[in-house]
Amino acid sequence: MSFFGFGPSADIEIVLDGQDSRKTAEIKTEDGKKEKHLLYYDGETVAGKVNVTMKKAGSKMEHQGIKIEFIGQIELYYDRGNHHEFTSLVKELARPGEITGNTSYGFEFQQVEKPYESYTGANVRLRYFLRVTIVKRLSDSVKEQDIIVHTLSQYPEMNSSIKMEVGIEDCLHIEFEYNKSKYHLKDVIVGKIYFLLVRIKIKHMEIQIIKRESTGTGPNTYNENETIAKYEIMDGAPVRGESIPIRLFLSGYELTPTMRDINKKFSVRYYLNLVLVDE
Repeated sequence: MSFFGFGPSADIEIVLDGQDSRKTAEIKTEDGKKEKHLLYYDGETVAGKVNVTMKKAGSKMEHQGIKIEFIGQIELYYDRGNHHEFTSLVKELARPGEITGNTSYGFEFQQVEKPYESYTGANVRLRYFLRVTIVKRLSDSVKEQDIIVHTLSQYPEMNSSIKMEVGIEDCLHIEFEYNKSKYHLKDVIVGKIYFLLVRIKIKHMEIQIIKRESTGTGPNTYNENETIAKYEIMDGAPVRGESIPIRLFLSGYELTPTMRDINKKFSVRYYLNLVLVDE
């Protein structure tokens, strides 16, 4: 095929500046595997070079221009054809002409805005990537390279505890308290459950972390719930006045930051679920 000039006659490689010293992060792919990519933050410059290597020495390749794009996009899995781009920058690397040997092009996207965190979920994916396109008459040569973006945030000024009294009239009254309402991803949830009245036989009690991913808007909103953590905090029947402590270490679980209405496309929220099972 390549004898007639159909196949790709050159390899494209994207090399990012400082990639040996820059931190990397892991992200899940759609099929649940993990990938490692370089980590960037909002406002950081994304720069590097594009190497075009000819497959056959002495060969040449005509093209209608070479460009590189920096793209941030949201893909909803049920709407495959539609990619919602919230960031799209383009730089021209070469005007139409021909490449006669191995060539390198430098590029720089200065202080790029990266407003959202990279995310792969059950029904949605938010990704940032660089895409090099060599425009040719028959079919373009394209190479993509992903990066991962984390958003930094300050500690919240207000972080009140969660305290609540719940129960079934004349059967069960409990009071639970968690030390904070906002936690960082490596935090520990400390709390206690206090039994004010127990007139039913309880077998056990567990605490769960539920992740809820909402996609779409209005009547077309779709919620996907996933139980991230499930942790038994009590076995057997408690008596009145009993206090059950809770310590739940978050660093062992795959959590993301809470995401509220990202580009009007999706949200990710977390809930603490206390479950009591009676006989």
